[in-house]
Amino acid sequence: MPNRAPVLSLLFAMASITDWFDGFLARRWDVTSPFGAFLDPVADKLMVSTALIVLAGRYGGIVAIPAAIIMAREVGVSALREWMAQRGARDSVKVGMQGKIKAALTMVSITLMLLVPEGVGLESVSWTKHLGILGVGGAGSVVEGVVNDGLAWMLGPSLLMLFASAFVTVTSGSVYFRAAAPVLLGKE
Repeated sequence: MPNRAPVLSLLFAMASITDWFDGFLARRWDVTSPFGAFLDPVADKLMVSTALIVLAGRYGGIVAIPAAIIMAREVGVSALREWMAQRGARDSVKVGMQGKIKAALTMVSITLMLLVPEGVGLESVSWTKHLGILGVGGAGSVVEGVVNDGLAWMLGPSLLMLFASAFVTVTSGSVYFRAAAPVLLGKE
């Protein structure tokens, strides 16, 4: 499908917005269900990890490394929350502001990266040439019927946002593990 980038980006953005809006309404109206409490974080993680894997395949290591950091943190924090819940201490690792910032930053960076037309590679981002092997990937290729200009400039800012998201991912994950440390180390 020619010019599918805007469609993919719009679908991801709509899914991200509805994910946020659903959580907002559930908290505001105090309407929750066990199924919703289970499905909401799972759907969020599946949506984000699938998009990150696709984008890592398109752009290589420059996306794969922050994607791996983000996904590893998600698995680690999810396991930590489950383990803490079994010990009756789930509230000590509930979602905090850093986690919400991380989620928003990740979803916006993915939305913008999906908006970059097919065939636009890392060569369109001048600073990636200084990253050695990481700055190689997503080589521009001519895709029939696709216009490779216009929104190509979004690749650089979306990559920077993804790096920022990976940084916040590490810092927010460390907050959760520090909060759980007394239980993890058997001191509580």
